[in-house]
This record gives sequence, C-alpha cells and structure tokens, in this order.
Amino acid sequence: MWGKVRDRVAGRLNDALSRSGITVPWWVPLGTNTFALIGLAVAIGQRTAQPVPVLIAAFVLMQGGSLLFLLTGRIAPSWLKSLAVLAGVGVLLAFPVVPDFAPMPLAVLSAEVSAIASAGLAFVVTAAGVGVLAVAAATVGLVGFPVYTLAVLLGLCAGFMLRWYVRALDAERGKQDAVREQAMLAERQRIAREVHDIVAHSLSITLLHVTGARHGLRTDRDVDEAVEALAEAERVGRGAMAEIRRTVGLLSRDSAGTRSLPGTVDIADLVADTRAAGLDAYYELEGDVHAVASAAGLGLYRIAQESLANVVKHAPAETASVRLRIEAGAARLTVRNRRCGGTRQSGGSGLAGMAARAEQLGAVLRVGPEGPDWLVDVTVPLPAEVVS
Repeated sequence: MWGKVRDRVAGRLNDALSRSGITVPWWVPLGTNTFALIGLAVAIGQRTAQPVPVLIAAFVLMQGGSLLFLLTGRIAPSWLKSLAVLAGVGVLLAFPVVPDFAPMPLAVLSAEVSAIASAGLAFVVTAAGVGVLAVAAATVGLVGFPVYTLAVLLGLCAGFMLRWYVRALDAERGKQDAVREQAMLAERQRIAREVHDIVAHSLSITLLHVTGARHGLRTDRDVDEAVEALAEAERVGRGAMAEIRRTVGLLSRDSAGTRSLPGTVDIADLVADTRAAGLDAYYELEGDVHAVASAAGLGLYRIAQESLANVVKHAPAETASVRLRIEAGAARLTVRNRRCGGTRQSGGSGLAGMAARAEQLGAVLRVGPEGPDWLVDVTVPLPAEVVS
C-alpha cells in the first residue's frame, strides 16, 4: 500500500518538476515542504491565543505552493512562492514567542530556492529573509536574531551544495549513457565484421565448388564429381549459416550455443576447405597454435578468412600461401598470392574490417602489393612467456 502511494506521489512530482524545468529529484521538494510544514505547524501551535483569521492567512500564504500542487499538479514559480512565504513569516513574527519556530520556514525556503532557482534569486530571497528577521528584531523584539540569521545562511549553503550534487549526478549519468552507447556501437560493428567475414568466405568457397561442378558437367560429363562439389558447397553453406546464427545470437540474451569461436587452431582447416574448393592454397605453421589467446586467435583467423576470400574473388587461378609463425612475444600471419592482372585485391569493408581487428589487438597490419604479389601481413603481440 505504502509503495503504491509513494510511486504515485513520485510520479506526479516528477511530472510537475519536468514541466517546470527543474532537475532535482522528486524527494527534494517533498522534503523541503515537509520540513516547512512542520515548522509552520509548531509556530502556529505557539500562537493559539492569536486571532484565527491571522493564523489561517499565515498558513495559506506559507503553504500556498503545496495547495497549488495538490489542486492543479503544477509547481508555483520560485519568486511567487518566496514572496508568499516571506509574507506569511512576517505575519507570524508580528506575534513573537520564545523560542520561536516561525523563522524555520525561511531557512527551508533559502535552501529550496538556491537548489532549484537561479543564484541571483537565491541571494535575493536569502537577503529578504534576513531583512524580515531584522525588522522583527527591531520592531517587536524577536529574540535570537543571530541564530535565525545563521540558520537562513546555512540553508543557502545547503541548497547550493545540493545544486552541485545534482549537476554532478546528471553529468555522471550522461557520461555513463555515452559510454553505454559507445560500447553498443562497438559491439554492433564487431558483429557486423564477423558476419561479413563469414559470408564473404563461405560464398567464395561455395562459388568455387559450384564452378567446379559446372565445369565437370560441361567438359567431362562427370556427374559424380559435380554431385561431390555441390555436396561440399552445401556443407560449407550450412556451416556458414550455423556460424552466422551463433554470431548473431550474441545480440540476444539467450545462449547462442556452447561451440567456441574459431581461432589459430582452425586456420589449417580453413586453408584445407579453400583448397578442397579448388583454390591452390598451402599452409605453413611454425610454433604452438595453442599459445595464442582466444581473442588474438579469432582475429588472426578472421584476417586469414578475409584474405583467402579476396584471393578467390580477385585471383582464383593463382596460388595462395598462408604462413603462421608463433614465437616469443608475437604471432605473425602472412597471406601471399600472385596478383592477377595487377588488380587491387582488397577494399571496402573487407580491408576496413582487417584494420579494425588489427587495431583492437594492438597488431601491426600491412596490406598491399609487394612486387608481383599481393601481401597481407599482420603481427599480433603476445605475452612474453609465449615461446615458439
């Protein structure tokens, strides 16, 4: 029951604060009005011998903002509420008592205005409150003027401290939102690169098998060879679909499966599948592939995958050599092939994906022509304890 009431009050206050352009939490106006109401109730209780119309007038003036909110759901402007509270306190101080709780709402008012309104208005309201106390001390003999003045000044300081806290909190929330958005963008870009590499490589290999099947049927009429090539194309396609599902599954909260992502251990199979599809590809390994961490291994695998896809696309009749050398402090992957007609092999999202992966791994990447060859050379730093 209490939770529902609290949520309703908080929601209504938040709506009113938003309409008024006030950024403080909902409990700030609720707390200040509660303290002001307590002080007013005690002050009126100290003056039960005074005329009832005077006490009612003081109550309406000092709680006019709360009454306006209860009736309309709107928050009174700070300057209007300040004038009403100053007038109400002035009415009560015309009948001083010892000790007097009537100045208490002035301290609360000073704190509230300095927290939600402009600094200029806060200083004006504080000065006006001290002025009301000074007039009461000089005319009707208010006792404790220095103490009440100190309370009003402390309210001013407390309000400015709350203002600073709210601004710092808003800045921190904005920073966290920016970091969250940046992390989400980086994750989307990473998954986009994964899908691109998978699709580019699998389509390249599939096309090689389809081309082989077509060539076998056209030249040799070898149905068995064509069926075998098409079956291999189907296998590659199904494997690519499974890997795409697993990669895209990272976007959801549900588990995408327990199968691990590829790494340096799988580069040999990658080259073998490419060679089986018809590309003249060879693989050379030096060192222990298990010494490469999973993140670095995935990056090297994807770069090799993209490189071979480019060879299939731009120079399918040439020989591709893939060399992986793992030694103390670094793993170096080199993919080299003869350029076909001097054309550029990599560009667009493929080259950009390689560069992005290398940057994430802190690797050195070199892509481009080297004499008659096209070269992809990437060196990934490894922990010093890795020994070839």
